[in-house]
Amino acid sequence: MNYSSSDVKQVENLGLSLIDIEKQLEYYQSPPSFVNLKSSATIGNGIIKLSDSELLNLITYYEQHNTSLSVVKFTPASGAASRMFKVLHQFLDDYDPVSESINSYINKNKITELFLFFVTVEKLPFHDDTVMKMRAMVSDYDLLSLDQRRLLFVRTLLDKAHLNYTNIPKGLLPFHKYKNHISTAFEEHLFEAAQYASVNGKAVLHFTITKAHLEQFQTKLKSIQKLIESKTKTKFEITFSNQASNTDVLAVDLKNQPFRLNNKLFFRPSGHGALIKNLNQIDADIIFIKNVDNVVVNKYMEDVVRYKKVLAGVLLKTQQQLFSHARALEADDLPENKLKEIATFLTQKLNIVINPQFEKYAIRHQIQFLKSKINRPIRVCGMVKNESEPGGGPFWVKHENDEISLQIVEASQVNTGLKSQKAILTNATHFNPVDIVCGVKNHKGESYDLEQFVDLSTYFVTTKTKYNHKLKTLEKPGLWNGSMADWNTIFVEVPIITFNPVKTVNDLLKFTHQVK
Repeated sequence: MNYSSSDVKQVENLGLSLIDIEKQLEYYQSPPSFVNLKSSATIGNGIIKLSDSELLNLITYYEQHNTSLSVVKFTPASGAASRMFKVLHQFLDDYDPVSESINSYINKNKITELFLFFVTVEKLPFHDDTVMKMRAMVSDYDLLSLDQRRLLFVRTLLDKAHLNYTNIPKGLLPFHKYKNHISTAFEEHLFEAAQYASVNGKAVLHFTITKAHLEQFQTKLKSIQKLIESKTKTKFEITFSNQASNTDVLAVDLKNQPFRLNNKLFFRPSGHGALIKNLNQIDADIIFIKNVDNVVVNKYMEDVVRYKKVLAGVLLKTQQQLFSHARALEADDLPENKLKEIATFLTQKLNIVINPQFEKYAIRHQIQFLKSKINRPIRVCGMVKNESEPGGGPFWVKHENDEISLQIVEASQVNTGLKSQKAILTNATHFNPVDIVCGVKNHKGESYDLEQFVDLSTYFVTTKTKYNHKLKTLEKPGLWNGSMADWNTIFVEVPIITFNPVKTVNDLLKFTHQVK
């Protein structure tokens, strides 16, 4: 490609080089191959189901051992709320109040989501504030028809000149309506962290946000921190980071030529997989990962907290054995039966599939193999029973080198044109709620370089629309997909109560987001 001097400057200002750009263009020309699913992970075959006594023991273990460890809660929170209100934007774009009623519009287009929104709108946490805003704007508000009020409500909610909820970070939107206050998802994460990520009365949280939203988050934190600290008897250390600009990707047109707007190259963020850089900067023994919209009202928080401690207990117990084996592998005179013991641990506890010919390897090669598998970051992931929720799931994957490993896989990574692959995908018993506890240090207390454990071949190519133009963009290997592909992985079944995302505005009507 030929680049102008202004192109070069634009690229360099992002922290990229022309070599990076050419590499991205190569990715477009040669898109990744699909993941090869061997089977879905199920109870007893990649997913652990714990008994009541095991749950209690793991909770106790975590509570007894976390006081000497550093714990951080890591929350991706960069998304704006625009997707939450997609159906309302469609309504504003398409509805003509002169030619039809709202009910006829809903019936004609069969938009049940919009019907549910209007008939239950009083239960939504932002209802009262929106009506108050409307009354201040319209002096004869009480004389408006029902349709006029509904249309005004949606406009007031979304328009930039009014509440502008479309452009507010999802973490700062009103989520829960309590008796005396309205809570955001950001606040709920603090209350939650105080119950399972607090060590000696201090909880450390890190939020990845869009740079433009930093002041909003800081303002909100300043207004709530002292009150939450008083209620929870916990001191909070809150930090923020942004997705690094050098992880942005150049968009292309449908012919794989660089896409431009106003004669400038058009770059886009490369998805949540770019956050592996942010995660890599966290110095902690235990890192909890959970999306910003996955929260509950306080009466359901006990169950959520319980299973967070369970996952952390699994991590710490497993690490205790893993670190012991890692130290043993450094000995000069390791007996053969110890090698078998470590291999069995890898198979039974860490889901490592070992070549049947392993015992025929020379001892030095056995040790080398075991070290390569043990000395990796580890993640314990909660998995919930499949209830047709969107998102990835737990699968056994066969790689190009014929190795088999346990992975979280998105539907877009699977070739559903093949009946065998589609069957494995659609018959999966569990899916991934992004409920992860990570151990990112080795037995010596040294942090791993997490970028060394990414499967770069699992990037995505997606199609978007910008100003009525079709374009293609890259997404880096997903944070809990390809970016953790070479981690040691343990899947544990957790109940559906732990998974409460808010993808659409109507999700706020679910019982876990309603106080009454």
